[in-house]
Amino acid sequence: MALDIVTGNHAAGHALCVAGEANRNARGAACGIYPITPQTEIVERVAGYAFTKGKVVPVESEHSAMAVTIGASVSGARAFTASSSNGLAYMFENVMVAGFYRLPIVMAAVNRTLGPPWNIWVDQGDTLALRDFPWVQLYASDNQEVHDLTLLAFRMAEDHRILLPVMVCMDGFVVSHTQGETDLATQEQADRFLPELDLPHRLDDANPRAIGGMVWPDATVSHRMDIREAMERVPGVYDECRAAFAGVFGREPGGVLDAYRCGDADTVLVASATIALTTRRVVDRRRAAGEKVGMVKMRMFRPFPEAALREACASAQRVGVLDRDYAAGVGGIWWQDARAAFQGHRPGLVLQDYIVGVGGGDVTPALVDGILDDLGGRDVAGPPHWADMKPATEVDQ
Repeated sequence: MALDIVTGNHAAGHALCVAGEANRNARGAACGIYPITPQTEIVERVAGYAFTKGKVVPVESEHSAMAVTIGASVSGARAFTASSSNGLAYMFENVMVAGFYRLPIVMAAVNRTLGPPWNIWVDQGDTLALRDFPWVQLYASDNQEVHDLTLLAFRMAEDHRILLPVMVCMDGFVVSHTQGETDLATQEQADRFLPELDLPHRLDDANPRAIGGMVWPDATVSHRMDIREAMERVPGVYDECRAAFAGVFGREPGGVLDAYRCGDADTVLVASATIALTTRRVVDRRRAAGEKVGMVKMRMFRPFPEAALREACASAQRVGVLDRDYAAGVGGIWWQDARAAFQGHRPGLVLQDYIVGVGGGDVTPALVDGILDDLGGRDVAGPPHWADMKPATEVDQ
């Protein structure tokens, strides 16, 4: 390993490069790229890498970036790209296509607020808007996780039991542009960890086939059922990839979620990405004060790890979900899935949604303390609570 101090973008770009190079003796690597703040440094790093067998294609839009990546993947290359915010929105159609084609593409997604009004700071609404597409979604809390999950994503996506694309998400600027000590994979380690890609349905002149053509309804149903079955296999394959990763790199990339001090907790907060790091510190402090609080750090959003979340919160009477996103007319997106996970399993559980940090607002320890105080005073859940909403007199005009 090569220990270095790098940004989250650098960590993602490095992992994409060594993963692509690891396929040099097979069909090589390829990437369609288009810049958008705050992910531009990722594609700059990939564009400057000298692949032994690979092609980086600068294009005129995010839609085309994913189109190039799809073409490379369906030809059997190890394919990847990166995007953010409105770039992801512009890529929307081809993100869907990549999933339905069952292509093991990996995308580094830097979470940024969707506009207008225009805002370059972190908000998970951009990737969560893609929640109904057949993509695995992973959320990293720091630079090391960005690097490790990106490498793990390739091995999981390319497993013949899965064959689904994966997006690895990080908080814009908070992770993407912040430097941290990171163990970067050597090429030898990447070669050992990542088998050569063998895409069973790749296009081949010697064996012509068509993909994506017109079908009857029953074929579509069968296709969707195949995707469902692959999604159900994801957690198990993810754990296998974790074990293989630890064997090569000597560290644990973490499970689909991490339950922290939840064994006897009567109050649990559910958080993801960098908010989970802040929440963990608050939990430690309040534990020291004698409070039975815990935290669940969500690393996987799709497929949603329902059973694991229920197990982590088994002792809790109150669960608060911290959402750095907002679905119009409904509330937080993580909360919606958590609510579905507990439906019919925990009568009487207070499951409250807290919307925080939308548009890049700071989620401070004081804010998390306020959430715990509010949650502790509830006997029933209410509508989604905007925990960091300022009074109208304090809002900038």
